[in-house]
Amino acid sequence: MKILFLTPPLKAWDSHGFHRAANQMHAQVAAYVRSKGLATIEALDCRAMDYDWNTMMQKIDESKPDMVFLGDQLFSTLGAAVIWYFNEAMRMIKEKYPNIITVASGLWYSADYERQMRLNPFIDYILIGEGELTLEDLLTNLKTKAKNERDIPGLVSRRDKTSIVIGPHRGLIPDLNVLPMPAYELFPMEKYVGHTYWKPFAELMTSRGCPGKCHFCYEWALYDNRTATQDFTSWRGLSGKRIVDELDLLEKKYGITCVVMQDDAFNSDTKAMIEFCEEKIKRGNQIGWVCLGRADQWIAQQDILPLMRKAGLFMALTGVEVEDDKTLTKTGKGVTIDQIKQTINLLRAQDIGTVGTVLIGLREDNEEKIKKRLETADEIDPDVFALDYLTPVPNSPDWRYGIQKGWFDPDKINLKDWDFQHPVIPTDNLTVEEVGRLGAWCMREYYSKPERIHRIMESNYDIRVKQCVMDFMNNISKWEKNSRTPAATGAAV
Repeated sequence: MKILFLTPPLKAWDSHGFHRAANQMHAQVAAYVRSKGLATIEALDCRAMDYDWNTMMQKIDESKPDMVFLGDQLFSTLGAAVIWYFNEAMRMIKEKYPNIITVASGLWYSADYERQMRLNPFIDYILIGEGELTLEDLLTNLKTKAKNERDIPGLVSRRDKTSIVIGPHRGLIPDLNVLPMPAYELFPMEKYVGHTYWKPFAELMTSRGCPGKCHFCYEWALYDNRTATQDFTSWRGLSGKRIVDELDLLEKKYGITCVVMQDDAFNSDTKAMIEFCEEKIKRGNQIGWVCLGRADQWIAQQDILPLMRKAGLFMALTGVEVEDDKTLTKTGKGVTIDQIKQTINLLRAQDIGTVGTVLIGLREDNEEKIKKRLETADEIDPDVFALDYLTPVPNSPDWRYGIQKGWFDPDKINLKDWDFQHPVIPTDNLTVEEVGRLGAWCMREYYSKPERIHRIMESNYDIRVKQCVMDFMNNISKWEKNSRTPAATGAAV
């Protein structure tokens, strides 16, 4: 059995400029399959190699795989829009090579498996939730035929052309430290760049799940919709030493100088954070890093911020999201505006650049609330203002609410613009076009303050912070164009 882990031709988020990294899900699942001796593995990253669709098919013809695997863990790859690209690749493959087995997994597929299988006959299997163990069982069963596929936990398969079979719930991997090191050697590591200027570059996923349960979160779409709340909030992380092992590999073998820890809450485990920082310093690892974290966690760990800065943390993200504590409570965020303000100030005192994420298009949004949201963000003053449009993800509370309101039919939407950077649904008070107009206005207004830009450029920040700010500013016009472009309509994908 030969498996090709395929990334089709993809763009990056317009706000991120020239941005590409190895697919972490592919690297991890491929390493697991190889460690079990289950298959020969290859990876094809058309995004990194600038291959178009025709070249992709030529490379598949040269590879001659028995199975292709497509999936992702990161919403920043393109939001739900990435599913359009994955599905298009599988359609093209099945039409030309009907005997190649197509397998999809990860974000969006895990929570939307029934619809994806029903509407896309070129998908043979979907792996719900964490894919490693389910793919192992599938590969073993394809060889031995010992089980009925309906009995394989986490596997969605086909009984016939018109019906699908969903296996029982697959339990989570309790200890991620048992997983092998991601198979980076399969990828063109020299090709990866972050925010146009950061290179050589990599993205890491060192944990799964999140302690929070915000109703808008993309993580809802990573888990089995039958047990999503339980699985989503079951945070598990790598040990600090294991993370440094990975950074050492990236630095010494591939020359990586900058990484983003893409975990939603990288600093959830204080003990592991201290171990990570101390081990990284002890080994002399020089990689600079960025991470995401919740405001309450940043505050609880303020005493170790100097240690984190010494260990290479140069930029950190926290969610601002909305305009007041009442709205934060409604989103399920579990933090306060004062905590967010305090976080920004604590990080800035250590010369750590800050990213504040803000959401536009919540169900109760009106013009007054959105303008107040910008005013709040302006007062909090993160260095990077990262604005996203609320984009309902399968199985999330917002997905169910949108369907109930009749804002979209999940069988008829075209996901190509469901990327968090196009407005795709109205609110209770605004049309889609009004949401986009206000979003574009917010982005322009925030970056129009000369005193803010001067403060950043004259600061003691790492140069990579200033480069990231410049990249966001240089791409405002592209982001604004998306804001004023109604989402595509047509057949569902």
